[in-house]
Amino acid sequence: MIQFAKIATRFAALAIVTLPLFGGIASAEEFKVGDITVEHPWARATPGRAKNGAAFMKLENHGGTDDRLMAASGDVASRVELHTHLHENGVMKMRPSGPITVPAHGHAMLQPGSFHVMMIGLKAPLVEGEMFPLTLTFEKSGTVTVKVMVQSVGAGAGNNAMKHGMKHGHGVKKN
Repeated sequence: MIQFAKIATRFAALAIVTLPLFGGIASAEEFKVGDITVEHPWARATPGRAKNGAAFMKLENHGGTDDRLMAASGDVASRVELHTHLHENGVMKMRPSGPITVPAHGHAMLQPGSFHVMMIGLKAPLVEGEMFPLTLTFEKSGTVTVKVMVQSVGAGAGNNAMKHGMKHGHGVKKN
């Protein structure tokens, strides 16, 4: 019984020391500015010598009025722009989107096949497991710098984002 008490005490001490570390990891995926919460910013690793990449995330608006993501910037690439995919004559084409509306008490999804942050002229490959900063500027809520986690080359490929985003307003949704 004494042995069990020693193990339980050590386990409790370990839990007290490590739980704050896990809390820090989880909160690193969420960033807040004004009424906007940016959740889980991520990008795909770039294969080979790819010069372009894209970042994705959920923008949640907790406020009573619409806001808009006006711009994104960062040192990761020569140019950082807001983009979307459009279906023209049976072909999917990527185009600058202009500001992205985040509806009051709703959200906008930046996801594959829909709105995204396009990084043109990457200065270095995006490597799985690494992070990089992007600065997002909102019309009403202000500016926030987020840390984007680089996932595998095929991350997000299994979702139905392209079909869903194209049929339902490119990922913009009121709750």
